[in-house]
Amino acid sequence: MELAYYSDYAVRLVNSEDPARGKDSLTSVEAVRDLFGVSQEAARRATDADVTRFRSVRARLRAVFEAADQGDEALAVNLLNSLLLEFPVSPQISGHDFRDDDGRPLWHMHLADHPSNATAGYAAIATMGLAFHLTEYGVDRLGLCEAAPCRNAYLDTSTNRSRRYCSDRCATRANVAAYRARKRLEADRSANSGRTADSAQRASANGER
Repeated sequence: MELAYYSDYAVRLVNSEDPARGKDSLTSVEAVRDLFGVSQEAARRATDADVTRFRSVRARLRAVFEAADQGDEALAVNLLNSLLLEFPVSPQISGHDFRDDDGRPLWHMHLADHPSNATAGYAAIATMGLAFHLTEYGVDRLGLCEAAPCRNAYLDTSTNRSRRYCSDRCATRANVAAYRARKRLEADRSANSGRTADSAQRASANGER
């Protein structure tokens, strides 16, 4: 399993809430289990008590993205380190479910968690994945969508560090809004220019009389 996969755990959890719109999909144990994706065994550990615990971890992970978005690299790192200390994992070499053409295991790094509850397990993997992403690609690769009011988190994997939106949908919406804003500005300038010309003509006519 690629380490980049683990960082997606953090993004999924952070984006379970839309603060600007007052929306929160993390309202039940089923919603908690859905966040685990294919990790069904880990998901089965979730209970109703994990809903509140997941929300607490979510707020702390969002704070990491917010610090990165504001360019506060030291704060982003400190917040992640705090989570890493609280939710540790054990790196292990694994070959399960992956075989080469000769049937031999394809060895890869796997993050094994030893949680006391589902939240601890999820938080450990999400935090470690995000830490790997930050140290490998840089803190500026952790972003928050610029298409207001959306503030979804995303991981920038573009070659030129150019990503600004969480999805193609938000990028399109932002581009359309920018286009309309330019058109309104051009129309206002044209109208102001027309009014200025009319005023000049009237002033000239008054002067001739």
